[in-house]
Amino acid sequence: MLSFLLRRIVATIPVLVIVALIVFLMTRLAPGDPAAVIVGDTGTSADIARVRTQLGLDQPLPVQFAKWSAQVLRGDLGESLFMKQTVASLIGQRIEPTLSLAGLTLVLTVLVAVPLGVLAAWRHGGWLDRALMGFSVLGFSIPTFVIGYLLIWLVALKGGLLPVQGYVRLDQGLWSWLRNLILPGLTLSIVYVALIARVTRAAVAEALTEDYIRTARSKGISERHVLVRHALINAAVPIVTVIGIGVALLIGGVVVTETVFAIPGLGQLTVDAVLSRDYPLIQGITLFFSVIYVLINLLVDLSYLLLDPRIRY
Repeated sequence: MLSFLLRRIVATIPVLVIVALIVFLMTRLAPGDPAAVIVGDTGTSADIARVRTQLGLDQPLPVQFAKWSAQVLRGDLGESLFMKQTVASLIGQRIEPTLSLAGLTLVLTVLVAVPLGVLAAWRHGGWLDRALMGFSVLGFSIPTFVIGYLLIWLVALKGGLLPVQGYVRLDQGLWSWLRNLILPGLTLSIVYVALIARVTRAAVAEALTEDYIRTARSKGISERHVLVRHALINAAVPIVTVIGIGVALLIGGVVVTETVFAIPGLGQLTVDAVLSRDYPLIQGITLFFSVIYVLINLLVDLSYLLLDPRIRY
């Protein structure tokens, strides 16, 4: 068990290095010049060259990457070119709305998707199973922003039940905080529910064909106990795996959803940084999301130790 744990932790180090390199090259090789954006339309070639020198953009890419990597290792993500604040402070200011939205989405998804998948596997071939398959196809087919605008029109504008846009901090009241997150959370969870419910259905349906399920039923164990304590527990590894993989969808969906619902989180900050060609801010946010994704997948790998006893030996 200890060797498995150490291998997984050590394996994240080269992954993080490669992620940092990709983040750096992605911003440097993309079209556009932040120096030209900073000097504006009235700037001359000499002004652009001077700003490029100030920003260190005139140096070779390996030198720029070495300097940036040294800063990151010290915990310094640089300073925003346009907001004149450190990238770390900007991330700190915007992290609460993003974590709130992602956390609520994850809770809604697990509470809905896992029971749906289990019931669909139990009634394999029935109307619930077919309805889940149709919902999965529909959930993957409709873009997130379309779902968001539909919910805004139906629930907020027509029904007047929830706020259209905006975010209220948690310290201003639990209900006010939750009311502003219900619509974006539902928007973001639909695709996620479709993914996890479908994988849960497949994993539990396969588990229900195993011999130990027939043995449990022959002993007179209740069907609910068979589904939860035997089928679902033994199908937990692929379910937890797809939850971890789905975090990538969640991160990408946060950017779109925050823009649609005007939530001042990291997603909207990312859009602003890209539009202004703010290299340090783009690099910092992308690296932050990437590290979070790598760490979550590390936790998923470590959870296998609890879910599958064979991995402990």
